[in-house]
Amino acid sequence: MLFYRKQNNSSMLIYHFSFYLVSFVGHMPLQRPSPSGDRSSHIDNLVRKLGPTLPKDVLKGFVNEAKNETGSINATPKTQQKKGIPIPPQVVMQPFTSKNISRINGKAKMKSDVDESEGFCDLKYGSYCIWREENREEMHDSMVKKLKDQLFVARAYFPSIVKIPAQSKLSGELKQNIQEVECVLSESTTDADLPPEIQKKSRRMEAVIARAKSVSLDCNNIDKKLRQIFDLTEDEANFHMKQSAFLYQLAVQTMPKSLHCLSMRLTVEYFRDHLFDKELSEKYSDPTLQHYVIFSNNVIASSVVINSTVVHAIDTVNQVFHVLTDWQNYYAMKHWFLRNTFRDAVVQVLNIEDPDSYGKATLSHLTLPVEFRVSFPSNDSAPAINNRTQYVSIFSHSHYLLPEIFKNLEKVVVLDDDVVVQQDLSALWSLNMGGKVTGAIEICSVKMDQLRSYLGDHSFQKHSCSWMSGLNVIDLARWRDLDISETYWKLVKEQVSMKEGSALLATLLTFQDQIYALDRVWVLSGLGHDYGLDIEGIKKAAVLHYNGNKKPWLDLGIPKYKEYWKKFLNHEDQYLSECNVNR
Repeated sequence: MLFYRKQNNSSMLIYHFSFYLVSFVGHMPLQRPSPSGDRSSHIDNLVRKLGPTLPKDVLKGFVNEAKNETGSINATPKTQQKKGIPIPPQVVMQPFTSKNISRINGKAKMKSDVDESEGFCDLKYGSYCIWREENREEMHDSMVKKLKDQLFVARAYFPSIVKIPAQSKLSGELKQNIQEVECVLSESTTDADLPPEIQKKSRRMEAVIARAKSVSLDCNNIDKKLRQIFDLTEDEANFHMKQSAFLYQLAVQTMPKSLHCLSMRLTVEYFRDHLFDKELSEKYSDPTLQHYVIFSNNVIASSVVINSTVVHAIDTVNQVFHVLTDWQNYYAMKHWFLRNTFRDAVVQVLNIEDPDSYGKATLSHLTLPVEFRVSFPSNDSAPAINNRTQYVSIFSHSHYLLPEIFKNLEKVVVLDDDVVVQQDLSALWSLNMGGKVTGAIEICSVKMDQLRSYLGDHSFQKHSCSWMSGLNVIDLARWRDLDISETYWKLVKEQVSMKEGSALLATLLTFQDQIYALDRVWVLSGLGHDYGLDIEGIKKAAVLHYNGNKKPWLDLGIPKYKEYWKKFLNHEDQYLSECNVNR
């Protein structure tokens, strides 16, 4: 797959280039002194400029913009002649493999000399860097790459060898080997495409290159070739890194093909067979029942939330689930929840974009809970590469329509569609929140004053904790009394210049002093980005929250956490099998 292979190409390309660059410097024979002086200073400069600093420079190419470092080297001969310089020890860059990766608190981290670059990578690209190391694909073109490297070395030496009459035989052999390898590579892209005798051709090429290296010759051509490949390699590595990061984000933010297939199939089937469409409106508006609200455009995700809730519920007769979705997924949602039962609980599917049903309590499009990736230093003296990262999820615009949509209800529990319930939630309905509007899990690792640089200078309590959506108990009666929705919309208009940050700032300001802190045993967050969560803590948590980029329904999801989500899928469902959702 392109997403995996492009990244492998960039890392291996830098590895091979570093090897042959040092090989050139280490094995290049020194030119004999000429009448006008020797070229020892030229070689000295070349070794000093390219040899010892190569590993650091090459690694920087992964995260820095490509820079043109092709300035000329001063090769003015000196009057004082030298007999040569010591050959520097060979320093070979190691390819990025599992041996180069350590794990600290369960997180992937590059060892020793690449720690700094990996830290900058994580700072710039986020969890993509960890995912990249966890999902490296076995290379199937290592021999092809080796042949390409040999071909480049041979081409670098050939123009200088051919000018020496005494080396006509060597130049002929070099030319023949170049042509043979070019012919092979023109028909091969992977090792499986190579002919059986390729090992012999490779050994012959190595032998003729070794002979070419033993000849005293002018190194100008080789110098130029090295500069060309250095610039090309650095540019290509940057390109592949950025392309891989872009494709990673694309995979995170788009719906997988299997889920799109499922939604389309369900929509078609709804219009084919909608005779059993029935409504239980008397339960939908009964304030004495336990009402759960889910904002989602993902059929499977919302189904897992409901299924995991009813499986662990002591009594499901009083449970009512309201799934708020958009036009595109409305009929698929209705068909799914009409053809599937969840014990004695009932499910209502609402189209939040339908103005005929809800009037002013509608939006032009559904907005799901918003996640913000926040990075900040562990302490004041910590370097930027050691920044801590948290994914803070908050209410979206759609949440502020709840009092209007559910006019007859006084209390609801809102569940994000990226949670899994592992215990009975009935105790939430007897909570005394002391006049607070909503109950939520507070994140005291992210203080309000730590967000000042992002949110601006506002009247936050300095040491107050931020809070998360995921599992929220909402007192709708208190919400209406304080006119929370009107306060929010007013703040959004005032902070419109902040664009994406306006929702975060407006929400935090709106609910300041209105949050009832739920006991932390209710929710364990981080299953969508943190590799180092304690397994025992996961098993004990009442609700698992997959906040972060690696949602459990994506291929990018963290494998060891996906099993807690997948067990609530109906693996025998016809549509799931046909759309390959169960894999």
